[in-house]
Amino acid sequence: MNDAAFACPRLLADVGGTNARFAVETAPLQFEAVAVLACADYPSLGAAIQAYLGSVAARCSTPIRHAAIAIANPVDGDQVAMTNHHWSFSIAGLRDALGLATLAVVNDFTALAMALPQLGPAQRVQVGGGAAQAGRPIGLVGPGTGLGVSGLVPAGGAWIPLASEGGHASFAPGDVFEDAVVSQLRARFGHVSAERLLSGPGIELIHECLSGKALGAADITRRALDGDCPDCVRSIDVFCGALGSVAGNLALTLGATGGVFIGGGIVPRLGALFERSPFRARFEDKGRLSPYVARIPTWLIIEPYPAFFGASAILTGQLAEQH
Repeated sequence: MNDAAFACPRLLADVGGTNARFAVETAPLQFEAVAVLACADYPSLGAAIQAYLGSVAARCSTPIRHAAIAIANPVDGDQVAMTNHHWSFSIAGLRDALGLATLAVVNDFTALAMALPQLGPAQRVQVGGGAAQAGRPIGLVGPGTGLGVSGLVPAGGAWIPLASEGGHASFAPGDVFEDAVVSQLRARFGHVSAERLLSGPGIELIHECLSGKALGAADITRRALDGDCPDCVRSIDVFCGALGSVAGNLALTLGATGGVFIGGGIVPRLGALFERSPFRARFEDKGRLSPYVARIPTWLIIEPYPAFFGASAILTGQLAEQH
């Protein structure tokens, strides 16, 4: 890696609908001063970045001139308007306002996809069987505030990340209960996407359809983990089963024999509930193609800040192109 392509220190950000995570990269894949800011506490992304930079200014002897932002939103052109939060901005305008020479802004799951080849055994855990085929496409799906979907396609000795909005593809029910859930949600919302079920709000909708009661996703998860609420346990099982079905669909669509990764903020919190859930069985339940899918491994990402790895790789690539 040449010095021009790395150009430290660098600002990295992972911006979701609820929280924005920041770090300063001081050496290749060395992330320092990690901070998590609540998006609701700031009027704009620029204000959040300025607050973070102010908090770390004393620790940076060299001015930060290059940055990469992974954001939970489509990125197409200069203008970005978040769908899960009220922030909107011009990439060029934000770059100039922050006094940066380079600002790369990409979809958060594009960045997360670029992180996958860099994650080691301590940063991921395999769920179920299967073995990855080297140099083959890799899939990525992750529920959080919304549902992110992406993947990696090999190209020579490099990887090409897919900028996808697959979370908004139509959800296909896998059993009678999911038929009933989709029917109820269609009456309320019209189109029923995978994200409608596979997200924090989706857990709440599943629980409401199952029990008739409104309860927050955090409470549903907590009570399911405690084991004191059968409806909450069942809601998480339905959520995990639906996630397995969607992940299996992605494996088939991409031919992802390099494996499928599960990211996002929800699943790592489920612990043993996820391990014993219907996830893997539903992943493999693909009729005549079940033997094909059964050979594909699934991994849960347990690295707390994986998007930083991908944002760093994307920024390095952009800087290399400039030089």
